[in-house]
Amino acid sequence: MASQPSPISILYIDDDPGLARLVQKSLGRRGYVVETALTGKQGFERLDRGGIDVIALDHFLSSGTGLEFLAELHARPSPPPVVYVTASAETSVAVAALKAGAADYVAKTTGEEFLELLGSAVDQAIEKARLERERDRAEREVREARDRAEILLHEVNHRVANSLALVAALVRMQANAIAEPSAKRALAETQTRISAIAGVHRRLYTSEDVRSVEISGYLANVLQELETTLNPSGKTSTIRLIAEPVAVPTDKAVSIGVIVTELVTNSFKYAYPDDSSGDIRVRFHRTSENSANLTVEDDGVGWNGTGPLKGTGVGSRIVTALARSLAATVEYRETAGCCVSFDFEI
Repeated sequence: MASQPSPISILYIDDDPGLARLVQKSLGRRGYVVETALTGKQGFERLDRGGIDVIALDHFLSSGTGLEFLAELHARPSPPPVVYVTASAETSVAVAALKAGAADYVAKTTGEEFLELLGSAVDQAIEKARLERERDRAEREVREARDRAEILLHEVNHRVANSLALVAALVRMQANAIAEPSAKRALAETQTRISAIAGVHRRLYTSEDVRSVEISGYLANVLQELETTLNPSGKTSTIRLIAEPVAVPTDKAVSIGVIVTELVTNSFKYAYPDDSSGDIRVRFHRTSENSANLTVEDDGVGWNGTGPLKGTGVGSRIVTALARSLAATVEYRETAGCCVSFDFEI
């Protein structure tokens, strides 16, 4: 058999014992359990025993004012709501009480009108407190659910990064087992693309916010791996990164990482022929609050985006497709070498 809910307990603090008895009877008819206190000290002594849901507090007390009581009450953790009782002409006192944390106020008058208004104010204070408790509980549950989801996402990103690293290692092993040069190059390029995507997931499982990636740190890792992978003996082109620490949505960071991988790889392969070396520069900066620019450039033989492609052209098609996914404006700038610029929203 379900237990009955406990009745609501009201503490009425007033140095007028006659009025206190009338309030006790009136609120009792509404189903409340009403206790009384004649002084602020008695009120705190009763509060210390617990079980009080609402306080009805008179302004004038023999031990001071209700405002002093309010100040001390709200220094305590989780105080019950207070309905402040004032004389009818003391509107400034009522305003001060509301500023001090009272839930409502009632003007003290003679007769049944005051008792009815006090009962309604107590009803509303109880309902408001219930709604606030439900809101706080809902917010706490949302926070807990979000924390659980973030823990799971971190674990997922950790596992995805490990799986992609394994795939990249398998591709490298396959490349090492093949003698045909074009096949080896194709597999090596595939490995760098996989590593660029894995890098995003590695950043995510160490990040506090899985919705975004700090792009400068991510690109630094991508370029470090590329420089190690692509610099053959006798050809040591240098990659320089100039990037602001901008948080970029995760899906866009993946596209940016692969675009940079393709363009830097192309610069290594084609910008400096005959085993010559040079700089390859990657720049990323915010152009406005919601937009950014990515630029990849070199000082090599140059290409303006037109004319026959070198190699298979797969890298250029990947860059075009990913630029479209970013809704980016692509520009090949007139420079001595090759300079590709992307403007997009973040």
